[in-house]
Amino acid sequence: MTKIHFSTRNQGFTLIELLIVIAVIAILVSIVLAVSSGVQEKGRRSRAEAEIAAVGAALESYKADNGDYPIGSNSGSANLVASLMPTNGTKVYFEFKQKFTNASGYLDPWQINYQYTYTNGAPNNGTNNYDLWSYASNSVNSVTNKWIKNW
Repeated sequence: MTKIHFSTRNQGFTLIELLIVIAVIAILVSIVLAVSSGVQEKGRRSRAEAEIAAVGAALESYKADNGDYPIGSNSGSANLVASLMPTNGTKVYFEFKQKFTNASGYLDPWQINYQYTYTNGAPNNGTNNYDLWSYASNSVNSVTNKWIKNW
C-alpha cells in the first residue's frame, strides 16, 4: 500500500498577492472618487438652476405687487435679499435660508454670491428686465459659458 504524501504549505498570502489586491482597491477608489465629484458638481448646478428659477418667480411676484423689480447693481445680491425677504413685517416673497446668506447677499452652491442687476434698461438689458446669475465656480473669474443665468 502506497502512501500519498501531501506537501505542506504555509497558509497565507504572498507579498505579491497583497500588493496586487492593494493596487486593485486603489484603482477602484480613484474611480469612485472621480465619479462622485462629477455627481456633486451636477448637484450644485441643479441646485443653482432651481434657486435662480425660484428667485425669478419671487421677483415676478414682487414686480406684480410693486410695479417694478428691486433696484440692484453688479455688487452681489444684498438688496435682492432685503427686498424679497424684508424684516419689517411686510410681505415676504422668498424665504432665504440663513446659512445661505451673508452681509453681501445670497450664496450659491459654490459659496459665492449670486449676482443680481436691475438698472431699468441700462446698459444693455431692456426696460423692466433683470439679470440674475451664478458664476458656477469657486471663482468670479470663471469661464462665462459655464455660468448659470436667467437669460
